[in-house]
Amino acid sequence: MEGRGGGGGGDGGKRKSERPYKGIRMRKWGKWVAEIREPNKRSRIWLGSYSSPVAAARAYDTAVYYLRGPSARLNFPELWVGESVGNLHDLSAASIRKKAIEVGARVDAVETSVNVHDHHTPPSGFKPCWFQEKPDLNKTPEPEDPDGDDCVNGGI
Repeated sequence: MEGRGGGGGGDGGKRKSERPYKGIRMRKWGKWVAEIREPNKRSRIWLGSYSSPVAAARAYDTAVYYLRGPSARLNFPELWVGESVGNLHDLSAASIRKKAIEVGARVDAVETSVNVHDHHTPPSGFKPCWFQEKPDLNKTPEPEDPDGDDCVNGGI
């Protein structure tokens, strides 16, 4: 069964873009979800739904590390170097879920705040005119230039 779906099929590139990291997938509406199968069981541990694939992958990494220890195959192994973790094998599925969701939510918050700040500045690096100077709200507004050349001249 291994030969099915893998290799150089026409759909291989599409699957790679849908799942850039192990243990995650994208919902139809754009959210990224993570889950992992419990060792020696048919059940899965739900690891949450996230805005970014990185957050979902970090949640997966947390869970797989707690399940399989230092030999786990991680999406971001460089982030676990020197990480001290308590007793790995005595964790229940609920506690693994909780730890994974904490990490995923934290990464999602950082990713989301970075994306929000990036959207305020256009790709050219220049800010729109109305950001360049803050008006004094105690002054009476002055009439605008009828030519409307303020933005062209840098708002001066």
